[in-house]
Amino acid sequence: MSNDLESHTQNLLIDVPYRSPTTHQAQRLFHGRGHAYQGYEHVLIDYLAPVVLITLHKAVDATDLQQLAQKLLSSLSDCRSVQVQYRHLPKTPFELLQGEHYSEIVAQENSLNYHITLGRAQNTGLFLDMKNGRQWVQEHAHDAKVLNLFSYTCAFSVAALAGGAKHVFNIDMSRPSLSMGRENHRLNDQDTNKVKFEAIDIFKSFGRIKKHGPYDLLICDPPSFQKGSVDIRRDYKKIIRRIPEFMNSGSLLMLCLNSPDLDMEFLKQTVADECPDCHYINEITAPDVFIEAMEGKGLKILIYKYLA
Repeated sequence: MSNDLESHTQNLLIDVPYRSPTTHQAQRLFHGRGHAYQGYEHVLIDYLAPVVLITLHKAVDATDLQQLAQKLLSSLSDCRSVQVQYRHLPKTPFELLQGEHYSEIVAQENSLNYHITLGRAQNTGLFLDMKNGRQWVQEHAHDAKVLNLFSYTCAFSVAALAGGAKHVFNIDMSRPSLSMGRENHRLNDQDTNKVKFEAIDIFKSFGRIKKHGPYDLLICDPPSFQKGSVDIRRDYKKIIRRIPEFMNSGSLLMLCLNSPDLDMEFLKQTVADECPDCHYINEITAPDVFIEAMEGKGLKILIYKYLA
């Protein structure tokens, strides 16, 4: 009986307790993956005006999904399209549920603009849980030479230039992601002569990274795991131990960890072991919608100062 009730509760998608957006800023409306809402652990809802994107991590009843989409379309005044991404299916396909079709939009965050693509890849181009991290970078990048590792579509780089950075060095293995990063800079009318883009393997290119330094601000936001290239449990220490080669004394470091299997103590201990001249300053938290039922499972962002 209890299992049947639990299954029934999980299927009532129309009752997902999502927030209503108060601005046009890109934002998450519901974060079920934090396991704080029993029965909705498989559901995410993002507002990327004029699109609302539902992300599902397991199969749901199609009628229930359409009911949720209709509710979102009718209850959010600026919503013109409700789409879904099926993360549990091969190639994570997208589907239009209600409204107009959009495959490319421009999302705004902290008065900056970012290209968003829907239906081409697993990720859309902007990780919404990093909003406060990007704001911190914008506030601390003035007159800094910035090293942005695992830069993806260069959102941190856009924030850094908006904050007055002298130069940003973006590194990522994906050329398409870096190309989108260049377009993000252009979208914000930023001087791309202040930005360098390198499609290289970080762990095979430490010499090239050092060549363009030293740097005043490090942003390190690695994936938890990428087959054949990154296993952050094994590899984070390889980056931390290079800080004395890369960074000026007095530089700031923003070190991020996305793995739900590794807690903040893992990152703190790695820094203590590999670069004891890094001094902990504080933690940056994700926006409050990213509720986590278990401490340490969500995004971790730590700020350090390197004092040689």
